[in-house]
Amino acid sequence: MRITGEPFGSVDGTDVTRWTLQRDAVRVRVLTYGGIVQSVETPDRDGVPGGVVLGFPDLEGYLKRPEPYFGALVGRYANRIAGGSFTLDGTTYRLARNGGPNCLHGGERGFDKRVWDAEEVEGGVRLSRVSPDGEEGFPGRLEVSATYTLDADGGLRIAYRAETDAPTVVALTNHSYWNLGGDAHELRIAAGRYTPTDATGVPTGKVAEVAGTELDFRTGGPLTIPLDHNFVLDGGGPAAAAELYAPLTGRTVTVETTEPGLQVYTSEELGGIALETQHFPDSPNRPEFPSTVLRPGDVYASTTVFRFGTR
Repeated sequence: MRITGEPFGSVDGTDVTRWTLQRDAVRVRVLTYGGIVQSVETPDRDGVPGGVVLGFPDLEGYLKRPEPYFGALVGRYANRIAGGSFTLDGTTYRLARNGGPNCLHGGERGFDKRVWDAEEVEGGVRLSRVSPDGEEGFPGRLEVSATYTLDADGGLRIAYRAETDAPTVVALTNHSYWNLGGDAHELRIAAGRYTPTDATGVPTGKVAEVAGTELDFRTGGPLTIPLDHNFVLDGGGPAAAAELYAPLTGRTVTVETTEPGLQVYTSEELGGIALETQHFPDSPNRPEFPSTVLRPGDVYASTTVFRFGTR
């Protein structure tokens, strides 16, 4: 296992570091800017290494084009909050409406646009920061960290942790776009249900069955339709939520998570597939969904692992 850090430019006078984690044939690069997974390199079925996530070669690319959220650590709240507001304990909080009429991925300057502190840990690097009370409209001073490590088998593990001094809402994810080689991918998702949305991408509150629809990926199949859907995962606790496969290269990435949902977003323009482990969109306004409320004395903890293979 090899861990190194190197200068990678600066943002508003704050230095950015690029951390490289390498175990055997798997190499991952993580930036302290935005917690971005800049690159992941894995071998194909012939043992030839290659990149499998989308990103830019330099910091300037991320600063000039932040909207795709390439590889970013998204928060305080991943995905959408309807109308850019929510009510908690009788108080209504107003957020930025940066995704049409809704708050998207934490607001105008979410976690993806901040420089994080970093420290080397066993097997990887821990990024941390303090999000002050009122940042982007969210209540509570939030101490938050994301630890990126490579498991013994080379799987990329991201462990999130947060604590607050006042009631707030938290939902974090990684927004990497995967391309395992070639234009064609196949996807399997361990989800028998999904959350239908309105025209702005916000869940209606209903939970629908995937059976008999184009969203039934339980046994796997080619990605032939555009997706921007939250799937309700079948598993409880750490479980294999999905597997993406590229027939051309034989590469696979299997997603394991403690989260209840998986947002799958495909972009033909970008040429990648986002597999965002998450709590459901708009949960702060949907008491019927799993809660995203964090209170003082409690700990937000979430883990996702991306495991790489071939077939």
